Amino acid sequence: MIALLTGNIAYKSPEYIILDVNGVGYRVQIPFSTYYELPEEGETASLQIYTHVKEDAISLYGFRTVAEKNFFQLLISVSGIGPKLGKDILSNCQVGDLSQAILQGNLTRLCAIPGIGKKGAERMVLELKEKVQKLDISVPATGESRMSEPASGVRDDVASALVNLGYKESVVKNALADMQIAADASMETVLKQALKSLMR
Repeated sequence: MIALLTGNIAYKSPEYIILDVNGVGYRVQIPFSTYYELPEEGETASLQIYTHVKEDAISLYGFRTVAEKNFFQLLISVSGIGPKLGKDILSNCQVGDLSQAILQGNLTRLCAIPGIGKKGAERMVLELKEKVQKLDISVPATGESRMSEPASGVRDDVASALVNLGYKESVVKNALADMQIAADASMETVLKQALKSLMR
């Protein structure tokens, strides 16, 4: 099983990256929290990898920290939570916040995550509370965005990423319409703003 990859970023998007490792391109799916922390295309990155094997496919999920990877593995141990939903959960909620919500039994916070209903939130608390208590979660604060993109198309890219996360298109459009987006705003900045707005 692949557990760690280090190479040059050949392609980068909010949903996945292609990591060139000695001439071999690995397609690695990532949560937003990892995307925010990645350097620009062409630069070197190292990712903690979870390898998900099915009969018809092998999928790689990448994380910048061991804490994220460990929490991802906890999430997918819960009945009804697969790798894609586990990744989407981490995209919507930082490990520290998610840990706190589970430990406190904060169902309102957990239900606000797309794809997680009341029963799913209750299962997360029931199945993960003791496991989360045993984890030594130390997650560094996310730094400011290091990647700048032209303003044109940023709104559409953010809308597409949020719809793929499970938000309804009409809800996403309304949220983005209410936001003040600077002309030089990067995609990461707009994504963070939109997520905060949608999680209220």
